Amino acid sequence: MGWEIDIAWLTLLMFGSLGVLLALGLPMAFCTGSLAVIFLFLFGNSAVLNMLPSRIFPFMTDYQLSAVPLFIFMAAMLEKAGIIEELFDAVYKWLGSLKGGLASATVIACTALAAMVGVVGATEVTMGMIALPAMLKRGYDQKLACGALLAGGTLGILIPPSVMAIVYAVVAQQSLGELLVGAVFPGFLLSGLYIAYITVRCYINPSLGPALPVEERVDFTEKLRLLKNTIAPLLLILLVLGIIFLGIATPVEAAGIGTFGALFVSALQRRLNWTAVQEAAIATLKATAMVMWIFFGATMFVGFFIIKGGQQFVAESILGTGLPPYGILFLMMFILFVLGMFLDWVGILLLTVPIFLPIMQGLNWDGVFGLPGVKSSDVSLWYGVIFMINMQMAFLSPPFGYSLFYLKSVAPPEISMATIFRAAVQFMVLQALGLAICIIFPQIILWLPSVVYAR
Repeated sequence: MGWEIDIAWLTLLMFGSLGVLLALGLPMAFCTGSLAVIFLFLFGNSAVLNMLPSRIFPFMTDYQLSAVPLFIFMAAMLEKAGIIEELFDAVYKWLGSLKGGLASATVIACTALAAMVGVVGATEVTMGMIALPAMLKRGYDQKLACGALLAGGTLGILIPPSVMAIVYAVVAQQSLGELLVGAVFPGFLLSGLYIAYITVRCYINPSLGPALPVEERVDFTEKLRLLKNTIAPLLLILLVLGIIFLGIATPVEAAGIGTFGALFVSALQRRLNWTAVQEAAIATLKATAMVMWIFFGATMFVGFFIIKGGQQFVAESILGTGLPPYGILFLMMFILFVLGMFLDWVGILLLTVPIFLPIMQGLNWDGVFGLPGVKSSDVSLWYGVIFMINMQMAFLSPPFGYSLFYLKSVAPPEISMATIFRAAVQFMVLQALGLAICIIFPQIILWLPSVVYAR
């Protein structure tokens, strides 16, 4: 039998210890897993020990998780195929005559890439190597150029197929198809906000993003010729998303088809060889192993906390503030934003969703959604998408936003970390605006799934 401890002290001990270990630079997976074992030994009992496997095994063997390595492999193969360079080249030649056209082209290329791969790191690094030198060479403002890349790269979190959506669907027991469909309009809303902001700023102050010189522009015939380079990636996007939206295949089956499509496109580009496949497979193995270890550790950690009454304690603490539903949601979003400064999205999702989602579903949202009655599945879907938008902000938030370091790793030496931090802030404001719009108008998220799935 373990020692008895008040849940408030247990909460302080568990999350305080987690904060200390993370501050020391230890990996998230091993911090949560080792702490779960220690606290289970100190404060658990045989009943708790028996309950943990019943939480972990259904989660770890969930069929939908098999889409994670498939989409990561698909991203890695498309990176090797050189699709991204050709896509960017075509878009920026079309938009080059506009002020800020290169930055807008970067966001559009990132949007298309997000719809192909759903992995932020692949988009950020690859586009950083291609688009950033092109913008700097043509006299673009460093902060605007970096900001367009940072914000565009994070769209992979939201626009389907999204690895984060897969993990959320598993944790929240949410329909993955509905979540992917629900994220479409918010993803394009954010992309549109970025392009509008870039265009308006560059027309007010043309020195921020000058148009391409006349001698570098191409005629309409050449623009049409360039479009053929976009056919393969666009067909792949339509294939993967189309079979999900039309109900022809499950998201996992669509991931398998998309992976085959990525191999086929690589073969068309004459980039398919054993070296490329081996490098893509190793990158997939590393990323998937990291994600699964975090799943395992965080599920044990949160599972023990919930079994000891942690979920009820947090719910009572949040509801005890007396805030209305939107106030409680704002408090949750603030907590997620702060956590995003220090933790990666997998850890935040696994630590908070099992605790926050039941609170959200227990609140009275009638009338808020423009519906006579609100189902818990609506709340889960709505919260899932706004959670993902919040995690986009986490990827850009200093001091430890992942996208900031992805970009710095491929940026020229003259781009300082301080410049990248400042570049991120202006686009985080746009993300916060997009988040607010999706919170105030839930139908942006809920309408398309209701049509596609006749909910």
